[in-house]
Amino acid sequence: MISIRGLCKRHGQRAVLDDITATVERGEIVAIVGPSGGGKSTLLRCLNALDDFDAGEIDIAGFSLRPAPTPALRKQHRRLRAAVGLVFQQFHLFPHLSAADNIALAPRLVRGAGRAEARRRAAELLAQVGLGDRGDAFAHQLSGGQQQRVAIARALAGAPEVLLFDEPTSALDPEMRDEVMQVIREVAGGGITMLVVTHEMQLVANVATRIWVLDGGHLVEQGPASEVLAQPKSSVGRDFFARIRAPEPSPGSK
Repeated sequence: MISIRGLCKRHGQRAVLDDITATVERGEIVAIVGPSGGGKSTLLRCLNALDDFDAGEIDIAGFSLRPAPTPALRKQHRRLRAAVGLVFQQFHLFPHLSAADNIALAPRLVRGAGRAEARRRAAELLAQVGLGDRGDAFAHQLSGGQQQRVAIARALAGAPEVLLFDEPTSALDPEMRDEVMQVIREVAGGGITMLVVTHEMQLVANVATRIWVLDGGHLVEQGPASEVLAQPKSSVGRDFFARIRAPEPSPGSK
């Protein structure tokens, strides 16, 4: 389903991703964790062809990505993004479109779906994420959690083979985080292949089948979620999980 071989990405002299090699089998759910600035979001953007890279190879959902893509290969990127959906940390809904029209837009533009067909599918997806009565609402009329659920529905509208999440709950308060995590758990139960960049222990523990730990552009650890959670082999993994497992201080504590 996904094969990454020797992936390198640089910003000037700084290596953002350095010789990343990993595979993902169909139906796996990979939690990508590690310190901020480790290259996690950049990795997702490379998998979705939003960022070019400097060396290595990516095969994903039947598409091949290589450094310095030719114009002919770039034309395939729009089709790739229909097969590889991406849900951003910030919701990026079009403010002038309703929730239903945000979801229906890509199927109409990319797949040539008719307006009625695209709206019908949008209504189904809104119901799936618990927003069946909010299709006519605009972004400013929705809470943050509702906007993120619309963004997930929009990513699902292309019937992707792979779904990428970039910190999908980090901009939300605790109640809204729980709403979105429940939707992600339900989507994961449908068998779709998923990669989730997250600091949420609940998502890592309850959803992931595998864990990748990134630090400084390096994939320092990977393995089955149960093994990595129980006994991380890398110092980065041990420090990361100890930190996110630590209880939050009470409001009155100092």
